[in-house]
Amino acid sequence: MNWSALQSLLSGVNKYSTVFGRIWLSMVFIFRVMVFVVAAQRVWGDDSKDFVCNTVQPGCENVCYDHIFPISHIRLWALQLIFVTCPSLMVVGHVKYREKKDMQYTALHKGSHMYANPGKKRGGLWWTYLVSLIFKASFDAGFLYILYYIYDGYDMRRLSKCSLEPCPNTVDCYISRPTEKKIFTIFMVVSSAVCIFMCICEMIYLICKRIQKLIRKKTDADRRMFAEKHEMTPLAAPRSEFRSKTSVRVDPTASIHNLSNAKAEEGLSKKK
Repeated sequence: MNWSALQSLLSGVNKYSTVFGRIWLSMVFIFRVMVFVVAAQRVWGDDSKDFVCNTVQPGCENVCYDHIFPISHIRLWALQLIFVTCPSLMVVGHVKYREKKDMQYTALHKGSHMYANPGKKRGGLWWTYLVSLIFKASFDAGFLYILYYIYDGYDMRRLSKCSLEPCPNTVDCYISRPTEKKIFTIFMVVSSAVCIFMCICEMIYLICKRIQKLIRKKTDADRRMFAEKHEMTPLAAPRSEFRSKTSVRVDPTASIHNLSNAKAEEGLSKKK
């Protein structure tokens, strides 16, 4: 399989990924794909050839090998890497769709754009990115469970007993380099677990950032409504003026002529 083609295809995801997404992609291609291509395939390359059982019965070794290794680790890991990396193509496809839609909109509306940044995680793209993370973490966890279920753990036993037909009795079977295979199995399992953890961290980061943005938007809207409400209400008169006006008590029985005389006398007393 041409893993370099898949790497070049997924390298564009880095432009739209968060920090956790970039770390995840680096881990997949450095600690999983590189180890898989360079070392793991060679370790399991002689698996069926050096599988030995203490019998000369024709067909017994083949049946026992199929029973002990129902699916090769190499093929299982290849399927896992394909399934895990494919959800990232959903994000790339969604961004390409936005770019195409934006080009059509620009052509019809004389240069104005539909999206300021087609790769920004807003609206539908945010949901596509979140769903891709859920798929990646689920596929990794699912394949880890399948590996654990098929091989009854992540250990590579040196001795396996087989009593299937056409074996004449219970025979002892041995695999080649069990310790080395166990080390690589644990390494791939730990790498998958770290990738799951990075996906969960990225999901939490995206959700928290979205909640923070919604809270900030709601706070800004409340402040705007508060400011508009105070602009519409008339300003209250100063308290000093209110007191000066209300503190002067006018006798309702006084005539207009007496009031004018009282005001004139008050003005003369102030001048003095």
